[in-house]
Amino acid sequence: MKVVVDSNIVFSAMLNPESSIGDIILNSQQTFAFYGCEYLRQEINDHKDKITKITGYDEYEYNEVAFLIYKQIDFFSESTIPFEFWQKAADLVRDADMDDISHVALSLFLDIKLWTGDKLLIGGLTKKGFNNIVTTQEMLQLRRVS
Repeated sequence: MKVVVDSNIVFSAMLNPESSIGDIILNSQQTFAFYGCEYLRQEINDHKDKITKITGYDEYEYNEVAFLIYKQIDFFSESTIPFEFWQKAADLVRDADMDDISHVALSLFLDIKLWTGDKLLIGGLTKKGFNNIVTTQEMLQLRRVS
């Protein structure tokens, strides 16, 4: 199954690669293919200080964890997503969080589910009729049955 991962999923995996989320990303190649926009790396890097403070990672450990997680994700340049998908994504995330526009645009463009744990985003998207979302619990269940 193909899924777009949003930044809160990758952030969680960075904080604890041994968590359920980290385990799904690092050990589910037989079940899932993960996709993200290049902006995802920038977003995570913008929170590098917070991640290193919480985890105690040194520079090497941070880079190693980021490398292991990023190598599981196929990254798309935002410029490859046609304008109409950006427009639709903007309409969907406008009342939730505009920072998530690239994740939603990629999900729309690839016509695959968006994996997020962001309750505000999930609520905002479902309210507007976008239900192409998968939660961590659903990911765990999907991995068990495959």
